[in-house]
Amino acid sequence: MIKNIIFDFGGVIVTLDQPQAVRRFEALGLADAAKRLDPYTQGGIFGELEGGILSAEEFQRELSTLVGREVSFEECRYAWMGYCGDVPKRNLQLLLRLRKEGYRVIMLSNTNPFMMSWAESSEFDGEGHPVSYYFDSLYKSYQVKTMKPDPAFFRHVISQEQILPEETLFVDDGPRNTEAARQLGLHTFCPKNGADWTCELFEYL
Repeated sequence: MIKNIIFDFGGVIVTLDQPQAVRRFEALGLADAAKRLDPYTQGGIFGELEGGILSAEEFQRELSTLVGREVSFEECRYAWMGYCGDVPKRNLQLLLRLRKEGYRVIMLSNTNPFMMSWAESSEFDGEGHPVSYYFDSLYKSYQVKTMKPDPAFFRHVISQEQILPEETLFVDDGPRNTEAARQLGLHTFCPKNGADWTCELFEYL
């Protein structure tokens, strides 16, 4: 019996638009942005930011060095925000419904301080609510200092939440991430980025 549902953020709760992010970083002067940015797991300074190795300020300095000019927090934030395509209301409404029905609803995301400065503000849903309004708890890679698909990230959440893998469903648009969760005993659902998964989810509950 499923009692807990762990959701990815980008590609599930919000749609991802990687090409837009690439264009925005290119506009900052990062000519090889397409090689550096990945839809699922970042590498280089982008991965070091999301893995908690670099702070937001350190990332700014590293990016400034790469592009040959000083880049502001706001410019970094705008470029990272290129990843956000849309925030479908149906997804947010379902999160609230699931919580009301007694499920523990958890976010587990490879993310960074720039993205979360938006998601954890009143700007997030257009109605004055931050992302935390929709979840019981949030786990962010740059704070945990671990990134999916590393099993350590899932183990951390399971331990902190004191939940059982066999009572938990993990929803992520990345096949590598759902496979890592499945190997730890979690049930998994891998919808495609941008798909309306709100009805299909109930087949897994």
